[in-house]
Amino acid sequence: MIEFKLTPAQKQMKDLTHWFAANEMRPISMLSDKLGKVPDEWLDKVNKMGITLAAGGGMGGSGSGSGSSGAKKDDADVDPEVKRQTNRTTVIAAEEVGWGDPAIALTLPGPGLGGPPVQGSGTPEQKQRFLSIFTKDKPRWGAYALTEPEAGSDVSNIRTTAQKVDGGYVINGQKIFITNGGRASWVVVFATVDRSAGRAGHRAFVVEQGTPGFRCSRLAHKMGMRASETAELVFEDCFVPDENLLGGEEYYAKRAEGKSGFQVAMATFDNTRPVVAAMATGIAQAAYDYTLDFVRKEYPKSGRLYQLACEKLADMEQTIQAGRLLTWEAAWKADIGQPNSKEAAMCKAYAGKNALEVCETCLELLGPAGIDGHIVEKLYRDVKVYDIFEGTNQVQHLIVARRLYDAFELRI
Repeated sequence: MIEFKLTPAQKQMKDLTHWFAANEMRPISMLSDKLGKVPDEWLDKVNKMGITLAAGGGMGGSGSGSGSSGAKKDDADVDPEVKRQTNRTTVIAAEEVGWGDPAIALTLPGPGLGGPPVQGSGTPEQKQRFLSIFTKDKPRWGAYALTEPEAGSDVSNIRTTAQKVDGGYVINGQKIFITNGGRASWVVVFATVDRSAGRAGHRAFVVEQGTPGFRCSRLAHKMGMRASETAELVFEDCFVPDENLLGGEEYYAKRAEGKSGFQVAMATFDNTRPVVAAMATGIAQAAYDYTLDFVRKEYPKSGRLYQLACEKLADMEQTIQAGRLLTWEAAWKADIGQPNSKEAAMCKAYAGKNALEVCETCLELLGPAGIDGHIVEKLYRDVKVYDIFEGTNQVQHLIVARRLYDAFELRI
């Protein structure tokens, strides 16, 4: 049964992460939004502190795949209870950094979304080679490249090709909306070796920065999440050696139906969608916290206007808590080794959509005080993408419906 009480180690991690969000992220939040980037000196500082965007998507120590904050620890030094609840610990941390600033959170050095496929599908040599670079000497990033101009929600329709040649593969194609894609030391790239084979032709490669034929063609200018780098990547006769095929040839040969490339992508989403949901919940909580304080200080303490504000605040509190608990359930199922595709889709769909509505309601209650460079106005711009990336709300509903249908078929 899912446990709602935080362990002492999780409570300590949550408090430390919240302190970091409030004291290190918030002070540069509006400046980073205005500049369209996180200051380099700040990134250098937090990297030397040992704080990174860990492989699971939350905060971690440099070189760590855990969701805890602080310096790197050996497995023997990690609290066994935290280790047993890695995914839940990660979403707790992710909510706090989302509260601090979601764009800065995605800019923290580390493997980011590229970490889970390397960690889950890579060979021991690949894990060592690609994950060991995240140290305190300088900030480094990893990235995850799946989305294409004609393959967004329908990721099975990817058109980037990988042609087998002597000693490796030649990749041609284009990827868009890639977080940290321009600065990444390496990118996990999904391509097809045979478009006629559909999902069975999908493969995942690690393409390293500086590889001939691989370049960042442009960085996007966005409505929200301005401080987070979003890149367009181009591959033109880009040669990738066999040792950079994620998992190696045997990995794909052993998998049923040869769908491993697609399965790698989907398994990554099952891990990262709860993290995205947690960050959306953190954004909603940040907007709510500010608005609650504003209503307490600025609204008259009686009358219909105050009553209406209290009703809206109560509704938002319920919405935020519901999203949080759905996210915890998805993470809990991952921690105990149970399939969580349905729960991951549910929490991502619910939290993303409702965080947007919470921010909108907060702006309504703030009125003129919430415009013109205000933190809640920024959160409103930032939160919209949480209803889109990692699969749109509509895609999440399809996933949930399919899982429900499959369960119904098993019962009859």
